[in-house]
Amino acid sequence: MQFLIVTGMSGAGKSTVLKFLEDVGFFCVDNLPPLLISKFAEVASHSEIRNVALGIDVRGGNMFNDLFSELDALSADGFQYAILFMDASDEVLIKRYKETRHNHPLALNERVTTGIERERVLLSDVKARASFIVDTSGILPRQLKETLNGIIIENKEFNSLIITVVSFGFKYGIPDDSDLVFDVRFIPNPFYVPELRELTGKDAQVRDYVMEHETTKVFLKKWLDLVTFLIPHYVEEGKNQLVVSVGCTGGRHRSVALAEALRCDLTNKGFTAVVSHRDSDRDAKRI
Repeated sequence: MQFLIVTGMSGAGKSTVLKFLEDVGFFCVDNLPPLLISKFAEVASHSEIRNVALGIDVRGGNMFNDLFSELDALSADGFQYAILFMDASDEVLIKRYKETRHNHPLALNERVTTGIERERVLLSDVKARASFIVDTSGILPRQLKETLNGIIIENKEFNSLIITVVSFGFKYGIPDDSDLVFDVRFIPNPFYVPELRELTGKDAQVRDYVMEHETTKVFLKKWLDLVTFLIPHYVEEGKNQLVVSVGCTGGRHRSVALAEALRCDLTNKGFTAVVSHRDSDRDAKRI
């Protein structure tokens, strides 16, 4: 029997993860007091259950302090386990709490920021021992499921780094959370081809137009080489979310096509990569 401990920051997506795991055949228990882990394992070992996911978080109060001793007992009894830690930036967590109007479990009568600060301190040791760290700050639920599928179902090697490739238009500003920014306005612009103007870089006609230029092919190869060179160094630094932003004039054609291409190439190399097109649906007219 194998155990997956799902923990992390409140509001970072633990409920979504448990729902996904339940859908793929895991026996899931949410908000189990850590003190009951070994007892639960003993009972479950006499059943037909093979894969168990336990949602453990600070709602357990003082009992959360028993987590490590219970995990050590789990190993001593011959059970295998892994820890999946869900995280998100403070800004994103605050926004989610405001949207749902839920109270933070550690700040019932105080500001949400106070609860988040306390929770980060309480969870620092757990995060340090995590097998996987997934930052949901810049990914959609669909993209989260793709990441989980790669980790849990396809059993891909996971380096705790999620790469988000963001296309954008310079006339709308550079994304605030960018780690790396690339300007592809040197590539011929499909905007000036009438039959391509209203399309986006996700359409085959635009993609083919952008990719047919030798300059694009050379750039894409060098771009991929640079990003893949940097990734291991970011991992060593402890970074778990890398945002690679690529911009053209309006964020509709060239940047979209190249963001899709980089995401595909990174995925083929075994990295966890998702794509986001910030400005592709904005007005196609150039100013």
